[in-house]
Amino acid sequence: MLNPNRYFDPDPATRRVARALYERAASLPLVCPHGHVDPTLLAEDAPFPDPAALLVVPDHYVTRMLYSQGVPLERLGIQALDGAAVESDPRKVWQLFADHFHLFRATPTGCWLTDELEGVFGISQRLESATAMAIYDELQEKLARPEFRPRALFDRFNIEVLCTTDAASDTLEAHQRIRSSGWKGNIRPTFRPDLAVDIRHPRWRAEITRLGEQAGQEITQFRTFVAALEERRNFFKAQGASATDHAVITPYTHELPDAEAEVIFTRALKGQASADDAQAFTAHMLMEFARMSVEDGLVMQIHPGSLRNHNQRVHQRFGSDRGCDIPVATEYTRNLHALLNKYGNEPTFTLVLFTLDESTYTRELAPIAGHYPAVRLGPPWWFYDSIEGMLRFRHAVTETTGFYNTAGFNDDTRAFPSIPARHDLCRRVDATFLARLVTRHILEEEEAHELIVDLSYTLAKRTYRLD
Repeated sequence: MLNPNRYFDPDPATRRVARALYERAASLPLVCPHGHVDPTLLAEDAPFPDPAALLVVPDHYVTRMLYSQGVPLERLGIQALDGAAVESDPRKVWQLFADHFHLFRATPTGCWLTDELEGVFGISQRLESATAMAIYDELQEKLARPEFRPRALFDRFNIEVLCTTDAASDTLEAHQRIRSSGWKGNIRPTFRPDLAVDIRHPRWRAEITRLGEQAGQEITQFRTFVAALEERRNFFKAQGASATDHAVITPYTHELPDAEAEVIFTRALKGQASADDAQAFTAHMLMEFARMSVEDGLVMQIHPGSLRNHNQRVHQRFGSDRGCDIPVATEYTRNLHALLNKYGNEPTFTLVLFTLDESTYTRELAPIAGHYPAVRLGPPWWFYDSIEGMLRFRHAVTETTGFYNTAGFNDDTRAFPSIPARHDLCRRVDATFLARLVTRHILEEEEAHELIVDLSYTLAKRTYRLD
């Protein structure tokens, strides 16, 4: 099913160059500096339970599309928070998925899934209603084999390093189990303190308690809160972390006087923080985290512009990460002014910026990354990690920021078997973009061959300090 020239430009001259560029990059190791694979998967190295649990239930790219076409999440085996009964037969879930597989035509999810089925599992049939059970049985048989366990797949995928995303209060027990097991897979944590900073979140107070317990100190003041975060960053770094990650609605940054930060924190501990308090506190903490990154060298990532859990009915019934996070318009130039003026020129600081708002690429993000030494542009994220989205990104930013102020590729996935498919798609798209520059005589072919290695491999290692 997989055409060897997929995603390349159909012009013969451009396709020839793209094919040669892709072949240069195809066998390079995979560097995965940002993602959401559960490290317990690799710590336990247990067989995957069944095809539905592997490829359907945990992947909100899949479930959100099916939900948009009227398929109830209960029928997909998604557990409800109230413990109500949901579909428990994985064969029925898989059949329902196959019945609707046509919905993914020409989407990145469809491309990834087709690549997974053939490239990872050797499935030669097209997935549809009539073939669903035969494919399920073939997958189930293969998942029982040792060569399809998580660590074996990790090695087969040629993953050089994989970074997870972990809460500030996480014990990193799974990471420690991996390291003590003797397995050579390079799995690193990433420090994500979002819940510790969201002072109006219902679970914030419990997170502060856990944070204090892990840091070995009771958090009763803003000063001890900051000290606990610094202690946890040191612990993460000792466990191999090279980066932090911050998901905010807006990248607004502003430094508060110490006394004002203390007052807001005290109100939060009493459960009295307002929406204005939360905005000011988050803005101040982004400044604090930038300061910490200057001092400890952890790369800082900001993922702004997502209004989380937009569908309140789904959120209340099924919880977070169910495919109902929706982008909002995002402004960077003014919002990041305070942070960049204080830290954007620091040689020890790296700030990777992401966006869900493509209108900002040319207007704001490319000029910012094209000037501040600390800034790198993250690749198209989430709704735009697609064939056309990747091409639009390159067209929008390259002339202003160049290639070397971008951060390389990351797969940003929870779906472990999709990792090679996502990298492969990006390498083919970048090969096409570079080939077009070659055939228009903007680049020499030798330069393009250097660039495809950098875009596919070197830039991610360099940006995230994974050397």
